[in-house]
Amino acid sequence: MKRVFLFLFLVSNSLIAQSNLPTSANDISPLLIGEKVPSLSLKDTNGKSVNFSDLISSKKTILVFYRGGWCPYCNTHLSALAEAESQLIEQGYQIVAISPDSPKSLMETQTKEKLNYTLLSDSDGEFAKAFGIAFQAPENYSKYLKKSSENLNTDLYIPVPSLFILNQSGTIIFEYISPDYKQRITNDLLLSVVKSL
Repeated sequence: MKRVFLFLFLVSNSLIAQSNLPTSANDISPLLIGEKVPSLSLKDTNGKSVNFSDLISSKKTILVFYRGGWCPYCNTHLSALAEAESQLIEQGYQIVAISPDSPKSLMETQTKEKLNYTLLSDSDGEFAKAFGIAFQAPENYSKYLKKSSENLNTDLYIPVPSLFILNQSGTIIFEYISPDYKQRITNDLLLSVVKSL
């Protein structure tokens, strides 16, 4: 009897942990301009751990959260950023894009979209959760999230597509967050913001 109770207790705790995520993109509570970003490690396309604070310490960073390589809107945005990359570099910035995808899936996206900038894996969602932009994915997304993360995205979370501009100390100096995944910041607006900061 005790074992059954323990099992039920563990199951209910697991369900409670998952329900801590907002159930809608409109219910997130993101970090705000002026706040510092978390210092966590993520995996690069080769599966190597990268400390985020170390990565951004040498130059200002355009940080992009995207849903995954399975999302056509995300791929269009990633390609658009690649077109603006040289101008952003001239302004002293680097681009870093993060998704729930596994390192292998990141490599596939990087090759397919011909991206030169850094892609990082946040399969467990700790980084997106710390930014306050993770929410529980609708059921119809589960097959995409499981496949692209190689079953590492156990919470089946999805990040709201977001763009943060960070200084070298990890403070947010600009953000663009759109609960409507079809709406992304344009290169013209991004370049205008970068030049004004």
